Amino acid sequence: MRVTNTSMQEAWLQALATTQARLARTQNQVSTGLRFSRPAEDPVGAVQVLDLNRALSQSSQFSRNADIAGNRLALEETTLARVGDVLQRVRELAVEANNATQTNETRAGIASEVQQALDGLVQLANTQDGNGQYLFAGFSSETQPFTRQGGSIVYNGDQGQRQLQIGATRQVTDSDNGAAVFQSIRNGNGTFSVSAAPANTGTGLLGQRSVVDLSQYDGGSYTISFPTPATFEVRNSANVLVSSGAFAPGQAIAFRGIQIEINNQPAPGDSFQVAPSANQDLFATLQNFLDALKTTASSPASQADVNNRIGNFLTDVDQALNHMLEIRAQVGSRLAAVDSQKDVNADVDLHNKSLLSQLQDRDDADALSRLSLDLTSLDASQK
Repeated sequence: MRVTNTSMQEAWLQALATTQARLARTQNQVSTGLRFSRPAEDPVGAVQVLDLNRALSQSSQFSRNADIAGNRLALEETTLARVGDVLQRVRELAVEANNATQTNETRAGIASEVQQALDGLVQLANTQDGNGQYLFAGFSSETQPFTRQGGSIVYNGDQGQRQLQIGATRQVTDSDNGAAVFQSIRNGNGTFSVSAAPANTGTGLLGQRSVVDLSQYDGGSYTISFPTPATFEVRNSANVLVSSGAFAPGQAIAFRGIQIEINNQPAPGDSFQVAPSANQDLFATLQNFLDALKTTASSPASQADVNNRIGNFLTDVDQALNHMLEIRAQVGSRLAAVDSQKDVNADVDLHNKSLLSQLQDRDDADALSRLSLDLTSLDASQK
């Protein structure tokens, strides 16, 4: 077979083109620092790189979500701590107001500070994050959650809890709605509440109230009455006699697994109502206290009524303080979950970046060696 000059020339040109293409690829690797820049150069590696970049992008979003959730949870924890401080101060004022030395005038002075505390609590309940979104509005984060309507403070948010994806299989609630934080608070001692009848004419004062045996308490409503100063009766909502006996001031009246201490001397016909605990919002609790402080006591009976109402507030505010601590504990556990997931995300990112580097980063020594060889080959081909 004859090899013509034309055939030799074509073979040389093809070899020269191959050498130039190989040199161009090597020069691209040296200049970009990448082992390949087009999928055709390494189809399998390109798919793996695409998957890893997608995972890194998703992880970056998880990290941003974790930062947002962490910031909102930290703000909520701080806000709830301030709410607790306000409630603790108001509790101290209640203990002071319940002192026998207080007068109508001094209680009115205390009421002024309590009113400021109530206004401050409303502001805290309407806290906004750095993006101007309300912290305790649920899904309705653009709506101010608590507003005054007439003599009440109403909730305008919803019952939702926003959740953010902070990991491939993990979500976290980034705040609590206002209904759960400020409205779902049990009154009384959390099991039952007691109140004095407004028409009482004696000086009976409610003391300790406790659950002795929860299994015996049926969650019913009862009335404790005093037919005479020295006797008592307990009747249920159907007016059926449940318990009765002799009474002496300071005695604890026990029935249905609960007991209630009544001090001083009730008058004949006086009564006290026992009811199962119900949800009472924080603002109503403080408003009840304010109303009691503003009541003019003009007789021993009316003074006893004021003291009983303040005593009930002390019981209610203790429930509120415990409730805030429970919410803060939940927030703290979520903050810990966010921090833990951030560490997990960082570890996954480090692993993926290492794999990505192995797949697409050039081997400097190999690339420079091939560049020198390709330049030599091209020079030889050209000569």
